[in-house]
Amino acid sequence: MQFHHHGYVTGDPLIHPAAGYGLERPDDLPDEVDVLIVGAGPAGVIAAAQLAQFPGLRVHLVERRPGRLEMGQADGVAARSVETFHAFGFSERVIAEAYRITEMAFWHPDPARPDHIVRGAVPPDDPYGLSEFPHLIVNQARVLDYFLEVAAHAPARLTPDYGIEFVSLTVTQDADYPVTVTVRHTTGEREGEQRTVRARYVIGCDGAHSAVRSAIGRTPVGDTSNHAWGVLDVLAVTDFPDVRTKCAIQSHDGGNILLIPREGGFLVRWYVDLGAVPDDDAGQVRATPVQAIIDRANAIIHPYTLDVRSVPWHSVYEVGHRVTDGFDDVPADRAGTQTPRVFLTGDACHTHSAKAGQGMNVSMQDGWNISWKLAHVLTGRAPEALLATYSAERHVVAQNLIDFDREWSRLMATPPEDLPDPAYLEDFYVKTSEFPFGFGTCYAPSLITATADHQDLATGFPIGRRFKSAPVVRVADANPVELGHHARADGRWRVYAFADAPAPADASALRDWARWLGTAADSPLLRHTPHGADPDAVIEVKVIYQQDHAHVETADVPAVFLPRVGPFGLIDYEKVYAADPQRDIFALRGIDSARGAVVVVRPDQYVAAVLPLTATGSLRDYFARVLLPQEAASR
Repeated sequence: MQFHHHGYVTGDPLIHPAAGYGLERPDDLPDEVDVLIVGAGPAGVIAAAQLAQFPGLRVHLVERRPGRLEMGQADGVAARSVETFHAFGFSERVIAEAYRITEMAFWHPDPARPDHIVRGAVPPDDPYGLSEFPHLIVNQARVLDYFLEVAAHAPARLTPDYGIEFVSLTVTQDADYPVTVTVRHTTGEREGEQRTVRARYVIGCDGAHSAVRSAIGRTPVGDTSNHAWGVLDVLAVTDFPDVRTKCAIQSHDGGNILLIPREGGFLVRWYVDLGAVPDDDAGQVRATPVQAIIDRANAIIHPYTLDVRSVPWHSVYEVGHRVTDGFDDVPADRAGTQTPRVFLTGDACHTHSAKAGQGMNVSMQDGWNISWKLAHVLTGRAPEALLATYSAERHVVAQNLIDFDREWSRLMATPPEDLPDPAYLEDFYVKTSEFPFGFGTCYAPSLITATADHQDLATGFPIGRRFKSAPVVRVADANPVELGHHARADGRWRVYAFADAPAPADASALRDWARWLGTAADSPLLRHTPHGADPDAVIEVKVIYQQDHAHVETADVPAVFLPRVGPFGLIDYEKVYAADPQRDIFALRGIDSARGAVVVVRPDQYVAAVLPLTATGSLRDYFARVLLPQEAASR
C-alpha cells in the first residue's frame, strides 16, 4: 500500500480525501447524473466502488430496500473474486471472517449396504494451484458491505440512495443526458412519490426479474430443468462426520445433497434434492415445508442423522438456465453504429442454479467490466467505442457459465447408478475446477484484446485471461511480494516490462524500450497522460529484471520506471522488481529470457497484449485504439 505522496497521512490510509463530487455530494438523488446504478447487489456495489475512484463523475446507486442487505442468498466466493477483493483493498478482512474450502468430500451409497452412505474421494479444492488466493464461503451481505465501504471511503464518497426503486426509462437523442429514468420512493414520508432523473448512462443490476431489462426490450432465453432443490441454512446437531467439509452426497434412492459449511464455525448450508417436478405442479413445490426438506436430508444421509435447532434462512427453487439476448440497449442490427446507454449485469443477464457457486462471482466481474469502461469514456480517456466491448465480452462468459452449470446440475441430480462410474462426479469436479474458481474467462480478440501473435514470449500470461500473479522481489527494500498484488482497482492500465538481459547492460532491448517510452513523441505514456497528471496516472509501467535484486542498482534503472509523483515530485520506488531466485517468475510464467517481453494488463486485471520489447510501434498502435490522445503531460 502506498500513501504519504500527497502529504503526511495520520489516519486510515484506505479512507481517501474527498474530492470533486465527493466534496458536495447531495443528500438527495439529483436531477442529473453521469451514471445511475440500479440495484445494490454484487454487480451494483462493485460498479459503485470502481466509479467512486473517479471524483469528477456524478454517480448514484439506487436500491429499493430501505437499508443494507442483512442476509444474502449467495455465499460462495471464488478465488478470482478474492483476487478482486484484494484489488479493492479488503481481501485480508474477508479471509479472516470467511470459511475456507480446502477440499471436497464425495459420499456414495455403500455397495454392501446401499441404504447407507460412505465417504469416497476427498480431492483438494485447488489441485492445480490456480491461485494463491483461497476459495471462501461468506455471506453475500458482508461482501456488499465491504464494497460499499470502499465506495464511501473513495474520493467521490458514494453511498447508496436507499428506498428508491426503478420504474421505467426512455432513451432519447439528447446529447448530454440521453436516458430519462422514472424512479419511485418505497419508504418514508415520500413513499409512492415518483420523479425523473436524467442520466448519461444506466447500469441495470436489479436481479432476475429486472425492470431495467424489460424497459430496454431484452429477453432471457433458456429453460428450466423441472427439478427442485430445497436450501437450508441451519444450526444443527449431527453425527455426519464431514459436516464442516464441503460435500457432494449421493444416496441410493433418496436424492442428493450439496453441503456447504458457512463462516463462523457452526452454520451449514444444505442443498437438498427434492426430485423431479411434475409438469402440472404450477409452482406448488416452492411451498415445500421446512420439515419436509429436513426429513429428505435425513433420508439421504442415512445412517447419520440431522437434528436441526434453528433455520435462519431457507428457500425452494427449480433449476433454471437463462441468458439474456443482449447485455445493452443496442439492437443487433445497429451494433457498431450506435452507442449503448443502458447496460445489464448479474442476474439481469444470466440465471442458473446456485450449486456451482458462480452467481455472485460472475456478477461482480460484470460490474467491474462495465464500470471501468464507463469511467474511461466519461473522463475522456477512451472513445465511446469501448462500451460496445462490454456486451460482446460478458455475453460469452454468461453462456459458458450456463453450459457449465447445466452439466454440473445434471450430474448432481443423477442417481449414482446412472453415472458412467462411481468416481464420475468427483472427476468432473477436479477436471473443471478452473471454471468454478473463476478462471475460465478468456476474452476473444477485439478492440481491447490483441491477437496472440507473440504469445510465445510469455506463455504463462495467456492473452484474454486474467493476469496470474507470481512472486518477485521488490528491489528498493528486498521485500518478497506478489507482482499482481500491487495493482489496485484504480482504473489504471498496467504495462509489465520483463528484461531481456541483466542490467546494467548498456545494449539491451529493455533500455531502448524504456528510453522510447519515456521520451518519444509517439510514446503511449506521453500521448495518453493528461497535462499536469502524474506520469503513471493512466498507464503504470513496471520492470522485472532477471537477476537477483542485490545485483540491480537503482542508479542504473531507466527513469521511466522511477516516476516522480504527487505535488512534491517524490520518486516511486515500487515499480522495480527482480526475479525471486527460489521461484523465478521467468520460468514460472514462461517468459522468454533471451528476448524479454511486454505484457499489457487491463484495469480489470485481464491480459490485453503480449509484445516484444522491440515492437514499440505495436504498443503505440494498441493504445491508440483504446485510449484517446491527451494534452502533453508535464514532467
